[in-house]
Amino acid sequence: MNKAHNILDTPIEYLKGVGPKRGETLRKELAIFTFGDLLEYFPFRYVDKTKLYKIRDLNTDTQNVQLKGVIKYINIVGEGFKRRMTALLSDDTGSIELVWFKGISYQQSYLKIGQEYLVFGKPTLFRNRFNMSHPQMELVSKEEVLSLDGRFEPVYPSTEKLKARGLDSRGINRLVKALFDRFDPETEIPENIPPAIRQEYQLTGRASAYRNVHLPESDTLLVRARQRLKFEELFMLQMDLYLMKMNRQRKFKGYIFPQLGDYFNTFFHEKLPFELTGAQKRVLKEIRRDTLGGAQMNRLLQGDVGSGKTIVGLMTMLMAIDNGFQACLMAPTEILAQQHYHSISKMVAEMDMDVELLTGSVKGRARRNILEKLLLGMNHILVGTHALIEDAVAFQNLGMVIIDEQHRFGVAQRARLWTKNEQPPHILVMTATPIPRTLAMTVYGDLDVSVIDELPPGRKPIITHHLKENKRLRVFEMMKQEIIKGRQVYVVYPLINESEHFKYKDLMEGYNSIQRVFPQPDYQISVVHGQMSTIDKDFEMDRFKNGETQILVATTVIEVGVDVPNASMMIIESAERFGLAQLHQLRGRVGRGSEQSYCILMTDNKLTKEGKIRMQTMVDSTDGFKIAEVDMKLRGPGDLQGTQQSGILTMKIADITKDQKLLAMARAAAARVMDTDPTLEKTENQALKHSLAIQKAGNRSKWSRIS
Repeated sequence: MNKAHNILDTPIEYLKGVGPKRGETLRKELAIFTFGDLLEYFPFRYVDKTKLYKIRDLNTDTQNVQLKGVIKYINIVGEGFKRRMTALLSDDTGSIELVWFKGISYQQSYLKIGQEYLVFGKPTLFRNRFNMSHPQMELVSKEEVLSLDGRFEPVYPSTEKLKARGLDSRGINRLVKALFDRFDPETEIPENIPPAIRQEYQLTGRASAYRNVHLPESDTLLVRARQRLKFEELFMLQMDLYLMKMNRQRKFKGYIFPQLGDYFNTFFHEKLPFELTGAQKRVLKEIRRDTLGGAQMNRLLQGDVGSGKTIVGLMTMLMAIDNGFQACLMAPTEILAQQHYHSISKMVAEMDMDVELLTGSVKGRARRNILEKLLLGMNHILVGTHALIEDAVAFQNLGMVIIDEQHRFGVAQRARLWTKNEQPPHILVMTATPIPRTLAMTVYGDLDVSVIDELPPGRKPIITHHLKENKRLRVFEMMKQEIIKGRQVYVVYPLINESEHFKYKDLMEGYNSIQRVFPQPDYQISVVHGQMSTIDKDFEMDRFKNGETQILVATTVIEVGVDVPNASMMIIESAERFGLAQLHQLRGRVGRGSEQSYCILMTDNKLTKEGKIRMQTMVDSTDGFKIAEVDMKLRGPGDLQGTQQSGILTMKIADITKDQKLLAMARAAAARVMDTDPTLEKTENQALKHSLAIQKAGNRSKWSRIS
C-alpha cells in the first residue's frame, strides 16, 4: 500500500488536537474514523472575514451578514418547548437581539457579558427591531485573530455534542489545519480522473482542490476547487453506475422472447379498453427490444397517475406467457394488489388464462392450491404483495417480474424475486411518483428508463383550487353539487387523532362536521384509516366503490391503489402538511373517468413561503414531472420519496438539485470513457480503474472512499 493510503487511513485520534475522547465523539457524531474521513468533511459555506457590517446598515433585504460587537446582556425565559435565550449585541452604531430556542445550555456557557464576538447569521425584522436566530458565534481575542490566516474562513457543520468537546466550526478548522501539517497533498493525494477529461473541462488538480476547499487562498481558487471536487464526485458516481449496468448485462443472461403469440395479439386486437397512446407504444417497443437482446431486462417505467402503466405491465407479462413463461406482479399493499388482480382478471377474461392473487390474507387450502399450480406451471400470472418473496413460493418457469411502486420495497426484498429461477427473470419496475430526469439518471443510472408522458384519450385535466378555512361553506356547496350529479367525493386528513403539537383538523372531528352538513338518510359516509382492521377497511372501501356511500373520509391510506372512476372530487385537508409528491398522488385518485374532476386544497390562513409555492404549483400544473422538479428544488433530492434507500444521494459536496449542468457533463464524460475503453485497460484510465475498484470494495474507513 502506498504512503498516501497509510497516512490517510490513520485513526483520527492520532491527529494532533484529537485524542481518545474527541476521537470517539467524531466517530459517533460525524462518522469520521480516519484522517481521510476528516479530509472529505467539507465546509458548507465560507465567511469573508474582511467584510463586516455595521448594525445600523441592516435592512429587510439583507441576507447573511457578519457583525462584530460586545454582548451587553443575556436573558433566559420560559420553560419546556417555550424556553428561549436572548442576548443583546452592540457595536458603535446600534444593537441587535440574538435569539436561541435550542442549544441554550451550550450558548449559556460559551457567551460572556462584556466579551467581543464575531456573529454570522440572517437578520430579520420583528416588531420594528432587528434580531438574529441561532447565529454562529466566534469569540474575538488577539490569539484568535492572529491564527486566522487567509481571507475566507470555512464553516463546518457541527453538533451540540461536538461543541461541548470544543469542536465547533472553528475547532474542526484547527483539526483540518493540523492534518495538512501532517502530509503533503501534492505527493499523497493521487489523481483519479483521466488527463484528457481534466483538460477538456479545465479541472484543477486534485491535491490543489482539497487544499483550497478547506484552506482557500483566494476566491478564484476556492471556486475552482469546489468545481473540481463536485465534478469528481458526480463523475465517479456515473462511472460506477455504468460499470454496474455493464456487469449486470454481462453476468446475467436474459430469456429471449422470440414471438408475440395468441395471448398478446388477442388482447391487443380484441381486449384493449382504449387505443394505446404513442408513449405506451414506444415503451412496449423498448421492452420488446430488451426481451430479444439476450441480456436480462432491468427497466424502470415512469408514468404519471392514470397514464396507463398497468396496461403496459400486463402486455409485457403477455409477451412472457406467449413464450412459455410465467409472470408475476408485486405491489406494496394489499389494497393495491387486489386492485391489480381485479383489473387484470377483468381485462383477460375469456382468454383461458389463470390469474391468482397471493397476499398475507390468503391462507390454508386456497394458499396451497396456488403454490401447487405455480410449481406445476398451471398459473400464468401471480399478483401479490411481499408474500411473493417468501421461500414457499416457487415457480416452474418465471420469466417476467413487474414491481409496482418499487420505492416502497427494499433493495433486498426486490432482489429475492431474482432467485425464483436458476436464471434471473426480466424485471420491470413501475412508479407513479414522477422523478425528475436529472435525478432519475442518477438514482437509477444502472437501469434503462422508460417514460409514459401522455394520458389516455378522453381524460380531462383535474381542476385544482386552493382554498382557506374561511371558504369552508363554499367547499360544502361544491361537494353537494357533485353528489347531486351522482358523483362521489374523497375527503383526506393527515392525522387520525388530535396532536398537542399540531393544531390540524383530525379525521374524526372532520367526519363529525361532515355528518352534520350531510346527514343520514340523505347521504351515506364511509370512513377509512390505518388503525382499522383489514376487514373493516375493505368493507368501507367496497361500499364506496359500489356507490353505496357518496363521501369517503380517509387518511392517506387511499393514496395509491384506489380506483373509483365515479369519484370526481378530492378534498385534501391541511394540505400544507403534505409534500408535493403526496399531494399529486392523492389528486390522482380522481379524474379517472370521463367527467370533469376537481381537487380542493384546504389550508390554514397563514402559510410559509414554501407552503405557498407548493399550493400554487399544484394549482398551476397537473404534470407530475414538472411538480417533481419543483419538489426537488424545495426539498433537495435526498428527501424525495423513495430515493433515500439508494444510498448514492448521500453526497459530500455535489448537490443534484443545484449542480445539474455538472451532472450532465460528468455523465457525458463517463459515457465517452466507457465507449472508448469499456474495460478501462488503457494506460490513461489505470488510475481511474484503481480508484473505482477501491471504491467498490466499500471499506468506508479507508481514504479511498473519497476516490
